[in-house]
Amino acid sequence: MLTVTQVNRCHYCAYAHARMALAEGLSHEEIESLGRGSFEGVPQAERPAIRYAQHWAAADGLPDPQAMQELHDRYGEDQAAAIELSLRLIRVGNLMGSTWNKLVRRLGLARNASAP
Repeated sequence: MLTVTQVNRCHYCAYAHARMALAEGLSHEEIESLGRGSFEGVPQAERPAIRYAQHWAAADGLPDPQAMQELHDRYGEDQAAAIELSLRLIRVGNLMGSTWNKLVRRLGLARNASAP
């Protein structure tokens, strides 16, 4: 979630996902690292999925077929399909959050003019 949101730059989602990550036991440092696009602290078994998520988001949901095949080979069909579905859902949320943010700013409803 944090990796896709970092690429898509949705400030609302970044806040929400950071809160969820804290609740799941990630440290502030781990969350900030993922927010910067770094994989420090990510367990080795999860790094391929995180790299794929970053690639997927940067490619606007159209990943390189070889990257997709590597995901399927690494995690199996069911888990890879679950990862893909999660990525799509996160992207939809990011797009809605970013759209809402732009609308709020355009209408002058933001409390702080320097807010994202």
